[in-house]
Amino acid sequence: MAHALGRHLVLIGFMGAGKSTVGEQAAARLQRPFFDVDREVEATHGPIWELFAKEGEAAFRELEARFLREACARGEPSVIAVGGGAVETRGLLGELDVLTVLLDVDVETAWQRVGGSPRPLAQDEDEFRRRFERRQPLYDEVADAHATDTDDTVLAAAGIEFGPYREVLGEGAVVADGRVADLYEIDVVHVVEAKAIAEAERAWSELTLDRSSTLVAVGGGTTTDLVGFVAATYMRGIDWIAVPSTLVGQVDAAIGGKTGVDLAEGKNLVGAFHWPVATRIDTALLETLPDEERLNGLAEVVKTGLLAGEPYWELETEAQVRACAAYKAAVCLRDPREQGERAHLNLGHTFGHALETASGNTIPHGRAVALGLLAALRLSGLEEQARTVEEVLAPEPVAVDREVAWELLQRDKKAREGRVRLVLLDAPGAPRLTADVEPERVRAALDALIA
Repeated sequence: MAHALGRHLVLIGFMGAGKSTVGEQAAARLQRPFFDVDREVEATHGPIWELFAKEGEAAFRELEARFLREACARGEPSVIAVGGGAVETRGLLGELDVLTVLLDVDVETAWQRVGGSPRPLAQDEDEFRRRFERRQPLYDEVADAHATDTDDTVLAAAGIEFGPYREVLGEGAVVADGRVADLYEIDVVHVVEAKAIAEAERAWSELTLDRSSTLVAVGGGTTTDLVGFVAATYMRGIDWIAVPSTLVGQVDAAIGGKTGVDLAEGKNLVGAFHWPVATRIDTALLETLPDEERLNGLAEVVKTGLLAGEPYWELETEAQVRACAAYKAAVCLRDPREQGERAHLNLGHTFGHALETASGNTIPHGRAVALGLLAALRLSGLEEQARTVEEVLAPEPVAVDREVAWELLQRDKKAREGRVRLVLLDAPGAPRLTADVEPERVRAALDALIA
C-alpha cells in the first residue's frame, strides 16, 4: 500500500465501474484537477466508437497511452480516469509514478450500466463477459488499492485500508501499547509507555534497524504519534505503518502524518510531518475498548461531524469510522503540512489542550476535547450544536488552576503575535480560523469549563 501525497491518482476498472463519476467527485474532494482520458481523446479525435470503427482498438490504445503520459507529466498532482482497457497496454501503468486504484464492479452491474450503449466494446454481451474475465488478473496486478465509491477512493489516496490488523504485523518491527500487546498476544520489539522525549530516546536506543526497515505502530494516539515521530527521526527517517486500536486513533490521531511528543510546557510541541506508508484500520479492535476510551473517541467523531456538517455520531461504528477517516484524509491531502484549512481539525482542541496540560495530563483527551467543543460552539453562537455536545458527550467542568490554563491557552501553537487563534463555526460544515475574538470572551469561555 502507498498513498497519493504528491502523486497522481489513477483510477482503473472495467466499463461501467464509475471511474468518471467517482474520479470527478474524488478530485473535487481533494481539490485536484480531473482528467478523463476517454473525454480527452474524444475532444481531439471525435467519438471513440468512430475511432474504433475507422482505425481499430490498437489506435485508440496508443492515443490513450499518450494522453495518460501527458497528464502524468503535469507537475500538479491530479486525478485521472483511464479507459477500462488501459491495463492491456503493456507496461503503461507500471512505468509511471502514480497511485493506481481499482474501482471494483461485478460483471452484472457493469453490463446493466453500459450494455447496448454506443461503447464499441459493449455491443456483444458474451464478448463483454469474456473480456471482463480476461482483464481481472491484469487489474489486480497493477492496482495499489481497491475502492467501490468516492470515500473508498479518498481513503486509498491517503494510504488507508480497512481489514484485519494481523495482516500487516509481518511487514516490519512492531512497536505497541503494552495493554494492546498483552491483550492480543502481539510480539513487539518495544512497548510504548508514554508520549515523551524520554520514551523516544528509549526507543531509538533499543531499535536495531536499518534505513530499509519499517516500524509498525499498534495502539492508540499516544502510540502512533510516538512511533511516527521515532520513524521520522531514526536514521533521518524510515517507513512506518499505523495500526490504530482506539476510536480516537481510527477516526483522527493516526491519519494524516502528524507525529510528535509532549513536553511539560504543552502537547505536541515537538514533532514532524511523516506520513505512514499505510494505515490499517480494523474496527474489530474496538470491541475490547473500555467505555471511557470509546467516549474519548466519540468526542473526535462529534468534532468531525460538526466540521463536515453531518451527524456522524449517529452512524453505526463501521460507517462512523469510515466517514470520519475519509473526511480527515481529504483535508490532510489538501493541506498536508497544516498551512491552511487543516488547522480546522483543531476545533475544540485549543481549549482542550490547555485543560489537559493544566491537569498534568490527568484529564482524558476526549473529555478535554468535549469541553473545548462546548467553548468553541458557544463563542460561535451555535447553542443548538452546543446542546448536542452536551447530550452526546455529557462533559463536566474540570478542576484545574484557572491561571495556569489561561497561560497555556495563550501559548497555543496556533497563537500569533500574542493573540489566541481559535477554530469557530459560522455554521455546521463552515469552520474558520480567527484571532478576532476579544480576550475577555475567550477567558470567560475557558472559565466556564473549570469547576
